Amino acid sequence: MESFSRDGMRFAVVDEGPVGAETVVLLHGFPQSARSWSGVSRPLLAAGYRVIAPDQRGYTPQARPRSRRAYRLHELVADVVALIDAAGAGRVHLVGHDWGGGVAWMVAATRPDRLHTLTAVSAPHPRAVVTAMLTSGQAWQAWHVGFFQLPWLPEAAIRARGGRLAVAMLERSGLDAGRARAYADRLVADPDGLAAALRWYRAMPLDTRVGLSAGAVTVPTTYVWSTDDIAIGRRAAESTGRWVTGPFDFKVLEGVSHWIPEQAPDALAAYILDRIRGIASAT
Repeated sequence: MESFSRDGMRFAVVDEGPVGAETVVLLHGFPQSARSWSGVSRPLLAAGYRVIAPDQRGYTPQARPRSRRAYRLHELVADVVALIDAAGAGRVHLVGHDWGGGVAWMVAATRPDRLHTLTAVSAPHPRAVVTAMLTSGQAWQAWHVGFFQLPWLPEAAIRARGGRLAVAMLERSGLDAGRARAYADRLVADPDGLAAALRWYRAMPLDTRVGLSAGAVTVPTTYVWSTDDIAIGRRAAESTGRWVTGPFDFKVLEGVSHWIPEQAPDALAAYILDRIRGIASAT
């Protein structure tokens, strides 16, 4: 596939590997794209899997609704289900990083019938995040979520001086200079895309009840967290297992930043493969 469609929108995808093989779906976060998974995809493809990475809602011009209500979680989950249908796969191995991880948790909680396994990267279970915000410094660590709620100011700050502030913020969070510049350049060059990406954050107040009511995950799950993640603290990471009733592994990458797919692709791919092969050995 080069794309799939839902509700009149067309989502670009990177689809590699044998069509008849088991399928791994990779969901990116902010401000990434399907290409952010290239380092992770290579070991998965070498292992014989079909690997599909979409540009999610807002990140491709043909799937960029202007209302923040269009970025609520149930819409994002429905996009993933439509992708699975278009791929001709009954069930997939789902992997998500950052915002993609948040969507992946909700797919696992609400549509476990479409998944073999879940590997969530950086993003804890939604209820673990809420608990950590009430009992630790997690709310301060996620200060950017509040900032992105403001009208026009985040866009102006990100685009200011040719994206220098955006580059500095991304580098401070652990992203290498080359990727930080590339991600910032894309945001600066595509104002509509930047506004659409921020609508993911601006839709969050509309989904408060959804996050608080997210159920326990029953599918075999691996959660990968890194100790130098400035956005996700240890309290939220370590409590995530409370919300998984299926087989669960918690993996910690020491000295790695929030940008696990870019910074530690081989280690992450190994964890994904361990989770996939774990269900095969269990059966």
